[in-house]
Amino acid sequence: MSVLLSVEQLTKRFDEELAVDNIGFEIGEGRCVALLGPNGAGKTTTIRMLTGLLQPTSGTIQFSGMKQGQDRREWIGYLPQTPAFYGWMTGREFLVYAGRLCGLSAKEAASRSNELLERVGIASAGKRKIGGYSGGMKQRLGLAQALIHRPRLLVLDEPVSALDPIGRREVMAMIGELKNETTVLFSTHVLHDAEELCDDILIMRRGQLSLAGSLATLREENREPVLSLEIEEDDHSRQWLAGWINKLPNGILATSETRGSVRLIAQDLETARRAVLKELTKSEVSLSKLEIGHSTLEDLFLKVVTAP
Repeated sequence: MSVLLSVEQLTKRFDEELAVDNIGFEIGEGRCVALLGPNGAGKTTTIRMLTGLLQPTSGTIQFSGMKQGQDRREWIGYLPQTPAFYGWMTGREFLVYAGRLCGLSAKEAASRSNELLERVGIASAGKRKIGGYSGGMKQRLGLAQALIHRPRLLVLDEPVSALDPIGRREVMAMIGELKNETTVLFSTHVLHDAEELCDDILIMRRGQLSLAGSLATLREENREPVLSLEIEEDDHSRQWLAGWINKLPNGILATSETRGSVRLIAQDLETARRAVLKELTKSEVSLSKLEIGHSTLEDLFLKVVTAP
C-alpha cells in the first residue's frame, strides 16, 4: 500500500486546553478511513489542521509526492459539518465560482459543475438560489464543491448529519462510489456507516489517538462472541431478566442493559448459547428476540472510549 498522507506528532493547543495531543498516523492511497470518537475528542480540530484551516501548534502533515512549497489544499476536497454558502448565488454559479478558485478554466468549471450537480442529485435545482435550498440540498451542494477539482484526498466532517434517512442512504452510497476514485477521510458518529464503508479506522479520545489500523484486522483481533436478548414487556419477564443478570454463569458478561434487553459478551459462544436457551426454557420467559453473533465496531469503539 502506497502512503498518501503522513501525520507525525501533530499537536494543537488553545491557551491552556490541549485539544490534540501528539498524534501520528498514515493514510494509504485509495483507502477509505473513518475518524471516530466521542464529542470533544479532537476530531474536528484534527480535520481543520489537515485541511489548512488551523495552524498546528507543532507536528508535521506531509503528502507523498507533493512538491516543496506546494499548498496541500490543492490536493484536498473538504466538506465541513455545516457548510456555508452565498444564498444569493444559484447552485451552479457557486460550483463554477468554486471551480475557478481552484484553478479550473471557465469552460472546465462549467462542465464539471453540470456533471457534479447531476451526480449529487440536485441538477434540477442548479438554477435556483441557494437561499431556498433545504439542509439536505446544501449538504449535497457542499459535496459537489468538495469534488470540483478532483482532489487526491476527500475530507468529510459528519457528511450525513443534516440528512433525512433517504438522503443519508443516498449520500452514503455516493461515498461508497467515490472511494473507488479517490482517498476518503470522513468523521462520523454513526458507527454502522463507518463499518459499512471504511477500510481503516482512527479512534480518538481526549485529544489522543487511542486506536488505528485496518478495520478487518482490528475487528479480528478484538473479536468476541456476543448474544443480544430482548424480552416481552410483562412483569414476569422483566423480573426474571433483572434477577438473571445478577447471577450470570461464568464466562458471560453483560455489557449493556435496558429495561427489556441485555447484550452479553461470552468467552465461548456455544456454551453461552446453551446456557441462555436452557434458562429461557426453564423460566418460561416471553422472548421477543435473540441474536447470536460476534462483536461489532460499536463494541470495539465503546471498549476503547470507555477504558479507564
